[in-house]
Amino acid sequence: MIRRFTLIAALFTSAIPAYAAIYDLPPDGIDVIGEISTVVATYDDTLVDIARRHGLGYQDIVRANPDVNVWVPGEGTEIVLPNRFVLPPGPRSGLVLNLAEYRMYYYPESKDGQVAKVHTYPMSIGRMDWETPLGRTQIVAMAKNPAWYPPQSVRDEHAADGDPLPRIVPPGPENPLGTRALRLGLPGYLIHGTNRPAGVGMRVSHGCVRMFPEDVEFLFDRIQVKTVVRIINVPVKLGWEGETLVAEVHRLLEEPQRLPEETAEHLESLDADVELPDVESLSKDPLTHVTEQFITATAERAGQLDWTVVEALVERSNGIPEVVGMSIQSTDVKEAGIKNAATSAASE
Repeated sequence: MIRRFTLIAALFTSAIPAYAAIYDLPPDGIDVIGEISTVVATYDDTLVDIARRHGLGYQDIVRANPDVNVWVPGEGTEIVLPNRFVLPPGPRSGLVLNLAEYRMYYYPESKDGQVAKVHTYPMSIGRMDWETPLGRTQIVAMAKNPAWYPPQSVRDEHAADGDPLPRIVPPGPENPLGTRALRLGLPGYLIHGTNRPAGVGMRVSHGCVRMFPEDVEFLFDRIQVKTVVRIINVPVKLGWEGETLVAEVHRLLEEPQRLPEETAEHLESLDADVELPDVESLSKDPLTHVTEQFITATAERAGQLDWTVVEALVERSNGIPEVVGMSIQSTDVKEAGIKNAATSAASE
């Protein structure tokens, strides 16, 4: 069951209500959290405004509402809120950043006797020419109201555009890091706030991960140095909800950039806790991703997929989870029309 905690700024200095989406962590064998809902737009709403109020980013809200004008949705327009998620594959611990869905998941350590939780937040990632790298690392430092020391490459880019940057940008409204920064073990990469929140949920940064100001402040107070961080690119997530298999499909990113050779060598020389990605696995066909996730999901529990539904879902790639299969034990395969993945593959 979702619980939303409203953070009220001291003396009501912030006009933006802050929400942290926190769910009870489901037991092993259950992989789906949240629910789809709708709201009605007012005359002065934009999709970006609505997304931020409901813990969503730009891509989340736009792909769930493809026929709605982003900036003038129109008074009375019903807006779909895609707050239903399949948990990403892998350990449910630490911080998991899934670039393909522009979303992070935080699994705080639960205290004895308390129900385990999972937080989820929208995020921005690196542009196609400044990709956010994949791998396993950790938070190595945390800072409130950080100064920004733009790297020379960024200063050169701004200078070429006629917008020169100083060597140091002090804390304040002009600082693109916002009010909080979490430094990663990957040299030069941060998770931080932003002074341009409308860009959260887009591919706009120089490789760092940006969050809504209220989200990063909420997370900052609950996370610690040495928290493990996994950065993944998983466009297809597939998991169990009761006796059904649920898939969530996102559009493929351009192939993420391999870490520069000198950076990889530097990390290895330091014996840094960084797991470099398998670059060959980053350019697969969406249906290959489905097959791989299906194999993982059914490793200990037999199930079958309806490939007609899968193909339609891949075609949409809108990030909204949908039932695509069922447990074999609970299903009359002939009545349900469910096709076994192996049978489907053999017939192609």
